Amino acid sequence: MRRPDLYTGPAIFSYGFRPFFFFGSIYAAVAVMAWLPAFHGHYELVTAFAPRDWHIHEMLFGYVAAVAAGFLTTAIPNWTGRLPLRGTPLIVLFATWVAGRIAVITSAEIDWLAAAVIDCTFLVLVAAAAAREIIAGRKWGNLPVVAIVSALALANMAFHLEAHFNGIADYTMRAGIAIVIALIMLIGGRIVPSFTRNWLARRAPGPMPIPFGRFDAVTVAAGVIALAIWVVAPSGPVTAAAMFAAGALHLARLVRWAGWRTAPDRLVLILHVAYAFVPVGFLLCALAALDLVLPSAGIHALTSGAIGTMTLAVMSRASLGHTGRALQASVATQVVYAAIVIAALARVTAALVPEQMFTFLPIAGFAWVIAFAGFAVVYAGALCTPRRG
Repeated sequence: MRRPDLYTGPAIFSYGFRPFFFFGSIYAAVAVMAWLPAFHGHYELVTAFAPRDWHIHEMLFGYVAAVAAGFLTTAIPNWTGRLPLRGTPLIVLFATWVAGRIAVITSAEIDWLAAAVIDCTFLVLVAAAAAREIIAGRKWGNLPVVAIVSALALANMAFHLEAHFNGIADYTMRAGIAIVIALIMLIGGRIVPSFTRNWLARRAPGPMPIPFGRFDAVTVAAGVIALAIWVVAPSGPVTAAAMFAAGALHLARLVRWAGWRTAPDRLVLILHVAYAFVPVGFLLCALAALDLVLPSAGIHALTSGAIGTMTLAVMSRASLGHTGRALQASVATQVVYAAIVIAALARVTAALVPEQMFTFLPIAGFAWVIAFAGFAVVYAGALCTPRRG
């Protein structure tokens, strides 16, 4: 049984989703605003990373890590029945994340190893906090979540090492992407059909999402295997075959969820749109493995597309639900959704049509900033003030 809630501190530190979703979305916008002029050579970043690696690292281990921390510190209390991390412990965890961002951007001045230690501490603390709560609550079935966060923490450590000793982090870049996509396949594969079924059950009879079964297990396994092969060897016929198979299976999985019936509810529809980028990313990676398209096409379908869209979809739904607001996508929220989809499509198009790259890159960057800065503006009230009701 959960103990009485006696928290009286600032609302923003009453639940993990509040600071991490709010400041994580702001950082996602600011990091891209800093990256684009650096990419065009207008100035140099003061970081030990190669510019491309800084961009990738801060999206995966900066922004995504913040969203993961916000999600887990909010979801785990619901699983265990224990009080959430809040107040001073949450402030310390959040400050660790902020320190990591500062350390990485100034790593050329403070030393790469010092920056790595500061940065890697955050995900280690998130994994430790998750493990402590799950073990204390005796919810052993949720321990795989700790394994995934631990894998992301190890990938972050390896990213720093590979970037320093090899000059660029290719393998660990793909490993980080693979871990987050695996998380989307697992958790997204649960919440998308569940939320869809709940919404459709109140509507006219018709096709319903097919519950998780053997087909889903095979599809997730195929995706994990394909990603593992891709991490080790991004090119070649074996990688192409594995990615094609995984893409086809995940496309079929998406169709089985009856997403076409959810168009009237944008909060549900965006989950299907986000997941659609998973098979698209797999198929583009397959084409890249055969040297038919640039590798960045598949990479950005998985990152800007699947990861960017899914995190915004989950953040907006959780922010509404956990603050006592109606689960309805306002016009402003729909603009945020449209912006992230435009950003993903423009970034993928820039890779597919390289001669037009400098036409589509600014569109992608501008739309990305609108999406994440827009989320912060639209949800500031919900995230920074006490729960309604």
